Amino acid sequence: DVFMTWNKSENELKKVLDNANTWHPNIKLEYKIGKSLPFLDILLTNINGTLSTSVYHKPAAEPYIVPFISDHPRHVFENIVQTSLRRAIKYSSTFQLFNDERRYIKSTFLYNGYPSSFIDKIFRKFFSGYISSRSFLPFIDNEDQFLHMRIALSGQPSRQQSQVEMRIASLTTNNEHLIEELEKKQEVPIQEKKKPNEFQNKLIIHYTHEKRFNTRKRDLHRIFQETFANTQIIETKLIVGNRNQKSTMKELIRKCPRQAILKNKANPNGNHKKNRHPQLNQKINQKDNQI
Repeated sequence: DVFMTWNKSENELKKVLDNANTWHPNIKLEYKIGKSLPFLDILLTNINGTLSTSVYHKPAAEPYIVPFISDHPRHVFENIVQTSLRRAIKYSSTFQLFNDERRYIKSTFLYNGYPSSFIDKIFRKFFSGYISSRSFLPFIDNEDQFLHMRIALSGQPSRQQSQVEMRIASLTTNNEHLIEELEKKQEVPIQEKKKPNEFQNKLIIHYTHEKRFNTRKRDLHRIFQETFANTQIIETKLIVGNRNQKSTMKELIRKCPRQAILKNKANPNGNHKKNRHPQLNQKINQKDNQI
């Protein structure tokens, strides 16, 4: 997929694209021309020469996500909400478009059974990670906060950093103090040395051993060689192993007792228990002797 803007007439653009379709018989370009077009999952709109972007939703797509009543872990629902908000901030070019997408996100989650209190809690938690606000409302107050979050999430330089970089571009050799100012403004992250991955360029496959799978290893290696011959994937080392199947005896019998049973419990009152009912025990012994 290719996206482009064109400042000339629409007829001239069609001539260029039709001419490009004649370059190769197996390559045909299908194009769409308009002031509002979807590109992947972004909707681009030309408003009097200003390009506006927002999240694109297919008209035929239903607002269905993972239901709240499903058996997924709790953090899965939280991640879905945060991912939707993160995409809305990065794709929305204006504060108004973001608010429209935020309302759409909340209505979608309400439609799929998410409690309103849970949605508002995740909204506040997500926004508090980027901006400091005393508001109890689960949304951004003004456009400055939105721009701050958008810059932080998209990795764009801030307005102050852009001004400093423009000043640095026009520097002469005598203006060294501005270079020091730029170095103070920008923090260069220190990349840690990554340990070598011992599983790199290795494909490991495990399966449970059965008698009918005696030729499994040989068959997998043969299929791998035939499928990926003369490709870069053939350089990957294929490792095929099997796990022993547990017998019924190992599944049903616990050979080692629990550690708590093996330990001797000390009697805090002494080595011998006191006889609290000596007369009763004496009568029981007499009856046993008579029997």
